[in-house]
Amino acid sequence: MNKQVRIQKIQEVINNNKDRTDLLNHEILWEGQLKSKKVYNIPLSYLIYNKYNGRILSRTKSLEKQKQYIDVETEAGRNLIEKLLWDSKIERNKKTEQSIRDIGQQKVGIITKDGVIIDGNRRAMLLNRIDRTGYFKAIVLPVTLEENPIEIERLETTYQMGEDEKLRYNPIEKYLKAKQIFDKLTPKLTETEAINTIHKWMGEDINEIKKYLDTMAIMDEYLEYLDYDGIYTQLDSREDQFLSLTKWLNNFYGETSKKAFDGYSDSDVDELKSIAFDYLRFRNEYDGKEFRNLAEGNSDKHFFGDKDIWIGFSSKHNDIIQKLPQEPEIDFNSSNLEKHLNARDKLFFDSSKFNTNTSAFIENLNDHKYLVGYNKASDAPEKLLKRASQTFDAIKTNHTSFSKPEVQDMVKDFGNKIFSSLNQKSPSRVLSHIIELLEAIEIDNIPENEKKEIFEKSKLISKIGYDIKKSL
Repeated sequence: MNKQVRIQKIQEVINNNKDRTDLLNHEILWEGQLKSKKVYNIPLSYLIYNKYNGRILSRTKSLEKQKQYIDVETEAGRNLIEKLLWDSKIERNKKTEQSIRDIGQQKVGIITKDGVIIDGNRRAMLLNRIDRTGYFKAIVLPVTLEENPIEIERLETTYQMGEDEKLRYNPIEKYLKAKQIFDKLTPKLTETEAINTIHKWMGEDINEIKKYLDTMAIMDEYLEYLDYDGIYTQLDSREDQFLSLTKWLNNFYGETSKKAFDGYSDSDVDELKSIAFDYLRFRNEYDGKEFRNLAEGNSDKHFFGDKDIWIGFSSKHNDIIQKLPQEPEIDFNSSNLEKHLNARDKLFFDSSKFNTNTSAFIENLNDHKYLVGYNKASDAPEKLLKRASQTFDAIKTNHTSFSKPEVQDMVKDFGNKIFSSLNQKSPSRVLSHIIELLEAIEIDNIPENEKKEIFEKSKLISKIGYDIKKSL
């Protein structure tokens, strides 16, 4: 049934019922006025779904990005929208479907004069599952979607998001919905006026609307960073992390935040953002709360609050990135792009394991998380030294890998740090320790090939000892 036929059929329903006085009346706010509208029983076959319905907006936008045009007037298009609506809230849909089977449709829907469902797409989907020859209780607007898009956008948003008792949108949908409305309003309104309008339509605080728009901007930037532009399904399960990242960037840009390390620059914030984007890719591979270690809270609680920690963390991160194999090209013609991109992100994470059981990204995160903890415990050296000693004791020094030159260099560096610290506080203890080490040497067991070198070094030790004695 095409558009003109739907208009004709729906008008026939209105004409056939114009003299009835027993029809239910329902008030709606239309074009700035509260108006009483009759509720008609419209055959479901006269209706088409709104593919840009706020509940499934991220899904339909993502599909269209893949050049999968959704023709809601076809059976295939209708079936696809119904699947998306069902999958958006499966458990809630099951309960509502049973309620409709038991007592019928309770909430009135709203449609345009050409049968586009403005409010009630989910209810219509459930009614179609029960009986496609049934009816949909609805108010009929005197316009098509194209004739008054802004007013219809307001009406849908007000009904879908402005009433507490309605089923709330999925997390990402509200950000995308705010952006969609903002883009429609700003050609005619200032940015402030547009935000105030969205605030009224959505029933949210103005600051909340600003947060939606700021966060959506970062979400779009993330998708562009990965060449996933417009594939909004790749934002799933990442809302909290995007909210955190948006807050960090708003705080840090401008180089005035006290929550970042001293002397940081906007280029450092750019690097924070790109690293955060990498961690967002494999959000499902680690506890999302760990993401906060990057920059959440006061400066003593995160990596970006300490210059040395941040340099160490970001440098190691970039080293890992350089070692990763080249990523496979994106197949935008994939029959299931969401699954394809999820697999690509997982491969990005798995490649960082470098033939071990643990990702180098996670190791880097954990290593520097401990450093933040050490900074917090800087007034408790006994506890930290005990922990360092226990950690060294846990090393399997008999293992062949312990003999590797790079490992021995690390041991030497560790020892130098200890001696340097000890020398600054108590030279006497350093000498005592040296004496203990010398006494521990088994002279009779010195390898033949080291005797000459040890002889020369013992002469040097004698000279150093004499110089110390002479200066005292």
